[in-house]
Amino acid sequence: MPRPLTAPLAAALRHWVLGVFPRGASGIDYDAPPGDPGLFGPDSATWRVHADFPGMLAGGLCALMLQALHPQVLAGVWDHSDFRNDLVGRLRRTTGFVAGTSFAGTAQADRLIGRVRAIHAHVRGTTADGLLYAADDPALLSWVHASEAYAFLQGFRAYSGVETPAWAQDRYYAEGDRVAAALGAVEIPADRAAMAAYFDAMRPALRYDDRAREVLEVLAQIRLPVPGAALSRGLFLGAGAALLPPWAERMLGITTLQRARHRACARALRGLAPLFHIALPDGAGARACRRVGMSPSILRTWPQAPTSDG
Repeated sequence: MPRPLTAPLAAALRHWVLGVFPRGASGIDYDAPPGDPGLFGPDSATWRVHADFPGMLAGGLCALMLQALHPQVLAGVWDHSDFRNDLVGRLRRTTGFVAGTSFAGTAQADRLIGRVRAIHAHVRGTTADGLLYAADDPALLSWVHASEAYAFLQGFRAYSGVETPAWAQDRYYAEGDRVAAALGAVEIPADRAAMAAYFDAMRPALRYDDRAREVLEVLAQIRLPVPGAALSRGLFLGAGAALLPPWAERMLGITTLQRARHRACARALRGLAPLFHIALPDGAGARACRRVGMSPSILRTWPQAPTSDG
C-alpha cells in the first residue's frame, strides 16, 4: 500500500497516465481467455520489460528519434500519417499494438499483427531523394523493430529499478522475433552483440536531414491532453534522449549542455519511477499475469537464469 505522503503523488501520476493513454481505447481484453499465455508468457523477458511504464514511454520516444534517422522509414511517416496534428494518436496506436502483442491472448495478438500487415501493404512511395520505400519491406521493418527493441530495453535498464543481467538482455532481444518476423522482418538481432553489429552496419544509411529535423521538432512540441503537459513532455523527452547511443547523439548534433539536461531528466525519472509502479498496479502486464494465474509481482523479478550462463 502507498504511504500517506506518496498516495497523492501516485494518484496524480495515475491521472496523468490515463489522460494520455486512456484505458479501453484499443478494445483488447487482457483478461481472456483464462490460461492463455499469449505470444510470450510469464517466463519471458518481454513481459517484464514491456510492463514497465516509465521505461516504455521514455524508450518509445527514444525509438522515434532513432527511426527519424532512416530516410525511407521516415518517408512512410511523412507521406502516410498526420503526425503534425495527431502525434498523440500515433503514440497511442503504437502503444496499443506493443501492449496487445506483448500481453493479450494469442488470437488477439495475431489479429493485431494481421491488421498492421494489412496497413503496411498500402504504405509505399518514394523518398525526397528518389529512393523507393514500402512499409512491408523486410529491411525497413528490421530497422523499426531493432530501434524499438534497443530503446525499450535501455529504458527498462535505466528506469525500472530492476537489475537486468546480461543473459536477460540477450533473452529479450532473442524473443523479439516472435512479432518482428510475423510482421515480415528478416534481419532480427538476437542478442546484444548482434544489435551492436546491426547498428554499425546501418549507420551509413542514416541521415539527419531537414525532414528528420521537422519531425523531431514536432515531437518536441507534442501537445499532451493533460495538466502540466509542457513539464511532463520535457521530462520524458529528455529521459528518452538520454537513452540514445553515443553515435546517435553525435548524428543528432546534441550539445554538451543538451546532454547534461537529458541526464538531469533521466535522474528525475528514476526518482519518480517507484511512484509510477504504485500508481499503475492494474496495467496490461498485471492483467496478463492474473489471466494465467500468476501474481503480478513476478514482473519485478527474473526467472531462473539459463544454466549455461551459470
